Amino acid sequence: MRNIEQDGEDPWNTADGSGRSRRRMRALIAFGTGRYSDPWHPLEATANALGGIVAAAGFDVRFTSDLDRALAALGDVDLLVVNATDPWRNGQTGRGAPEASTSGFADAVARGVGILAMHNSIASLRDYPLWRTLIGGDWVPGRSGHPPHGSLTVNVGPWADRPASRFIVEDEGYVYLEVDHDVDVVALHESDGLRHPLMWRHEAASTRVFYDALGHDLRSYASAEHVALIQRAALWCVRDS
Repeated sequence: MRNIEQDGEDPWNTADGSGRSRRRMRALIAFGTGRYSDPWHPLEATANALGGIVAAAGFDVRFTSDLDRALAALGDVDLLVVNATDPWRNGQTGRGAPEASTSGFADAVARGVGILAMHNSIASLRDYPLWRTLIGGDWVPGRSGHPPHGSLTVNVGPWADRPASRFIVEDEGYVYLEVDHDVDVVALHESDGLRHPLMWRHEAASTRVFYDALGHDLRSYASAEHVALIQRAALWCVRDS
């Protein structure tokens, strides 16, 4: 894992074996630490798995563990992957984010940066006013939740030239999320006799956002079907699919 805070002026791998310059799509994997982390989610390990998955889809990948700093400087990023948890879970509401970070994020959204939001990141960047609108849903404290971790049947709807399908993954199945009416639900699961959205696409202004509620730990990324969906989602977010 190469962290952008540890690299020099150009952290991207932009030369091929002959030394010629090249430009592939650039993905930044931003994983939570500090208030953007919790005791239950192995965020660095899952971020590393996500990096490998996205790289295999054709992206140059870098990592950051400083979300606020990274969001202030997204100028050369094509895909932002957020893998973080709820900074308000201990009642620390209203702390706010640095103005440079909120304005930098807004600038990236205005130019159309793609966003792939994983698992508990639906409850993450709460101090960024655009986040809730972009992601198209929310984790509602006291209502949203999940059954115990275990085998989960994921029902995937048709997507472009792909027919409907289903697969089984070891993960948490979120239930009773708040989901906006204008999102395009890609996958569901069933719990308590009800169908609950697990993945959806959302287009807001110039930005494409894909939310994937799976990804609690590394067992989720052992599913080839889940990996293929993440790769397809990443390419859709940058309008390459």
